[in-house]
Amino acid sequence: QVQLVESGGGLVQAGGSLRLSCAASGSIFRIDRMGWYRRAPGKQRELVATIINGGNTNYADSVKGRFSISRDNAKNTVYLQMNSLKAEDTAVYYCYVVQTGFPNYWGQGTQVTVSS
Repeated sequence: QVQLVESGGGLVQAGGSLRLSCAASGSIFRIDRMGWYRRAPGKQRELVATIINGGNTNYADSVKGRFSISRDNAKNTVYLQMNSLKAEDTAVYYCYVVQTGFPNYWGQGTQVTVSS
């Protein structure tokens, strides 16, 4: 089993910044991919950002230029730096981990609320 512990969510005014962290522990062999999804009230789940081995990253169009994903391999931790936050970024953010040959693992979710 892999445990994911998220932190960094909260309430921020529009235009502000937050940094989410997600630390993985447990049965970690080789993490191929880490990333973040979000689910806003009444909306479908959205893939926000992904970082794969080698450092390649992908972002949803809605966050490009504002969010930045990074990873500390030594700590098995993924970060999401969120700048220029908008009200529409309000959602529960979930980190996930992919290891080849294992089920995907999910964090418990952290609430991000952006007030306009």
